[in-house]
Amino acid sequence: MTGREGRPRPGERDAGSVTPFFLLLVTALCAVLALVTEGGALMTARLAAETEAEQAARAGAAVLSAATLRAGGIATGGAAAVGVAEQFMAGAGHPGTAWASAGSVTAAVRPYEVPTPLLALAGVREVLVSGSATAEAVAG
Repeated sequence: MTGREGRPRPGERDAGSVTPFFLLLVTALCAVLALVTEGGALMTARLAAETEAEQAARAGAAVLSAATLRAGGIATGGAAAVGVAEQFMAGAGHPGTAWASAGSVTAAVRPYEVPTPLLALAGVREVLVSGSATAEAVAG
């Protein structure tokens, strides 16, 4: 509506201008919320995978015999070390592969999917997470 002089009444010109700004602000805040929560979940999953791989590698390295380490080989206990590491990862819930070489054991958790329910709105339904670690056996 206009006043007597044909000018808009005070505040009439801005009617409805807050709505688009508010919608953009809410959309941006929802996007940030999704990134923060899903990013935190992914970081936690990646840390869990790396921790499992580290523990599996340590368990496998503990099997290597001191005599074999002093000789510089893995002939005694290499297969057992791999078996222990792979069994540990499977028992932890994320199977993986392991290998032993020259007094060390490397364990790698197979990539597994972590669901991202909030990012699914943007088309990202899940993200693959994996981890690996190497442990050296030290004869003491």
